[in-house]
This record gives sequence, structure tokens and C-alpha cells, in this order.
Amino acid sequence: MEPIKNRYEFVILFDVENGNPNGDPDAGNMPRLDPETGYGLVTDVCLKRKIRNYVETAKEGCEGFRIYVKDGVPLNRSDKEACDYVGVEADKLKEAKKKDDRLDEKLRDFMCRNFYDIRTFGAVMTTFVKGALNCGQVRGPVQLGFSRSIDPILPQEVTITRTAITTEADAEVKGTEIGRKYIVPYALYRCEGFISANLAKKTTGFSDDDLSLLWDAILNMFENDRSAARGKMAVRELIVFKHDSELGNAPAHKLFELVNVKKKEDVVIPRAYTDYSVEICEEKVPQGVTCIRF
Repeated sequence: MEPIKNRYEFVILFDVENGNPNGDPDAGNMPRLDPETGYGLVTDVCLKRKIRNYVETAKEGCEGFRIYVKDGVPLNRSDKEACDYVGVEADKLKEAKKKDDRLDEKLRDFMCRNFYDIRTFGAVMTTFVKGALNCGQVRGPVQLGFSRSIDPILPQEVTITRTAITTEADAEVKGTEIGRKYIVPYALYRCEGFISANLAKKTTGFSDDDLSLLWDAILNMFENDRSAARGKMAVRELIVFKHDSELGNAPAHKLFELVNVKKKEDVVIPRAYTDYSVEICEEKVPQGVTCIRF
């Protein structure tokens, strides 16, 4: 398939209700936040995981849509497949590259062709099995930034009890055990992303079909990834800026500034998506750029 020919920027608006959208292991799994401002944060890795999970479910068994970074599958197992494809044993890869200048390209192309997340996000495909098993490093055309809440959040620590006791000794002295979980009562988050047609053309071959799947994955990334700990999460809107050219027709930051999300005037503490208004200054969209709302 032909790589995409247009540059894109996009904004994802998603919210959480009574859940923890992205726990911080350095803070006892408390919801991530900026300690200086109190704004909530969600990492790019968190959202990429959900996109990968959706693609793996929606395209299960389809050729070219496997997932490289997934639970229970060591990375070097996939790397070895590329070695088998080019007919080189993994522990002899370094010597083989000295004899074949195009071996790195062959390995990289195999991985991009077979793994959707490498085609999309890129990957560092270097592991160590009897020496370096190196299938290359790929910078993907699709990049996500950290998500930030529209307003500061105030995480709450909720105490819970359970009747199942852990040990026999504990069961003799107590009938319940105490636990704790963190929630955000409500927060609306904004994530900004970028898609480079130039990297798709030069490196991974990310195509229009891959792009359509990406939009579907973003819009549905929480629908098949439910968890009691994460509460009710939903993608509320996906706003896409499509350039008429490969290198783009306007700076990304100016396009992002056209999307204004703010709390409605009569709302003191937001507790629902309807407490916010989303406005796009479409009359200021530069020539050569099209705004699409999903």
C-alpha cells in the first residue's frame, strides 16, 4: 500500500468519571498530576497501550497487523522472526551485516510490514541474545504528547473493605480487611498528536488504511479496555487538521490554538462533559488545511 501523502495534527478530548486514568507508580499509584499546578496528566504510553489493544482485537489474525509491544511476548521473539526471514541466525547477525549493506533495511522493512505499532509509533528493536540482536531503530510517523486536564484535579483516596481474608492467622482475629484506591471524581483531558507523511514515506510505509484504523482505535480505545480502577472513561471528540501537502501548510502550534476548551461560565466544579464548551475558530483555519471533527 502507498504511504500517506498528507501531514496531520489532531486533538483528542477524553474524560474520566470516578476512576484513575493513569496511576503513578512513584506516588503509590495516585493519578498523575503536575505538582506545581495541580493539572492531571496521562502519559503517551498509556494511550498507545489502549490503541495497540484495540488494533490487536479488531485485526486479530489479519496479516500485517500484529502488535510488537504486547503482554507476554518477549521482544526478541519477534526480532528473531526478522532474522529467520533474511536467513541469518540471531547470534551471527553482527557478522552478516558486515557482508550485506542492505541487511539493516531488510530487517527494518520486515518488522514495519508485519507489525502495525512499529509502522505507526516506531520502535527500538534491539535486544540481547548471545550478543546484540539488532533489527534497527524506527521513528514512527505518529507521535502523541502527554495529555493534560483542562482544569486542576483533586484526587480522592477512597477506603474500601473486603470480607476475603488473606491468611489463616488473620482470619482468626478479624473478619474484614481494609484497602484503598484513588479516583478522580471527574476530569476532561486534552491530548495533542502529530502525523508525519514524510516519515511514513521514508521509513515505515504507514498508509491511508493504517490511518483509518488509527482514527477508529482512538475513538474506541476505552470501549474494550474497561476496568473498575479506571472508572468510566470515554473519548468525547477527535479533531483532525489535514494538510494539503506532505510537509504541511501551517505550524502545528497555531492549529492547536484554534481549539478552545473551557468551563462554562455558570459551572463552579465540573462533573460532566456538558459542563464544558468546545469551540474551533474555523474561520481562522489557514489555507491548505482542512479541519475534520469525529
